[in-house]
Amino acid sequence: MSESADPQYVNQHGLGPHVVGQRVVVRRILRGETGPSGGPALTDVLGVCTAWSGGTCVVQPESGAPVVIAIADIVSGKPVPPRPSTRHRVAPAEAQRRALALWPDLVAEPLGSWLLRHSPTSTARRANSVLAMAPSGVPDDYEQVVAFYAGRTGRPIAAVLPDSEEDALFRRHGWVAESGDADTLFQIAGVARARRSLVPRLAPHPPAERDERGDVVTVRIGDRASGVAAYADDWVGFRSIEVSPDQRRQGLALAVMDVLLEWGAERGATTAYLQVLGDNTPAVALYEGLGFTTHHAYRYLAPG
Repeated sequence: MSESADPQYVNQHGLGPHVVGQRVVVRRILRGETGPSGGPALTDVLGVCTAWSGGTCVVQPESGAPVVIAIADIVSGKPVPPRPSTRHRVAPAEAQRRALALWPDLVAEPLGSWLLRHSPTSTARRANSVLAMAPSGVPDDYEQVVAFYAGRTGRPIAAVLPDSEEDALFRRHGWVAESGDADTLFQIAGVARARRSLVPRLAPHPPAERDERGDVVTVRIGDRASGVAAYADDWVGFRSIEVSPDQRRQGLALAVMDVLLEWGAERGATTAYLQVLGDNTPAVALYEGLGFTTHHAYRYLAPG
């Protein structure tokens, strides 16, 4: 029996020919070297397994030359999830701050790491809530939030990560879910991939009109469908993708997305984002079909 077919090479450490093409971490013995305890020296290699045959395993790290490892020298190892893309490594608070571009008249006042958001022209929660997704680092932060919105909307709202310290902080003050809505999903995708995914799904539709105002555009297909996009810092975001009830299931939402994505690409955007309620199954399916994945989920709290 060859080494590649011997079950011991799979069962002992979870590796084998089946991991070729996957990202793995491999712990191996360094022959001829001594470790701190006097035994054999060990080292870990992280990368994509590109070959498993002839008694060797080849791992390609993220940078540098491939590492050829004798299978007999493998102490342990396992497949590991792919490394998140650069855009997915952005912290939730930073991703949320990029989305401020969708509200051009937004007043945003920092409160430590928190952000007090208020729009004089919109009633949307995203534009009228405190963004609290990490410890503020400011004394009396809760009291300042209440005071800020008392003089503006009259009703404070907080956007927090589920089960976070901030979630617990506001709940200790008697805050509850602001509405019966599910948590909101902040989803992102590569602009190029989303545009490629759209092409085979597009149906013929009337010409769309663009209304550009600086780095914000509104797209309309007559009175049948519309949507808004904003560009900032290499990201393009979307909101208010709406289709008239009697015009749904005709591909108009995809048509609006196509024009908005094209507009973002023209400006050089490589990352696209949007926000959708987690229980809006048709919308989530539509966006996931374009390559959007959830970056993080968040919820709104308000005084009970």
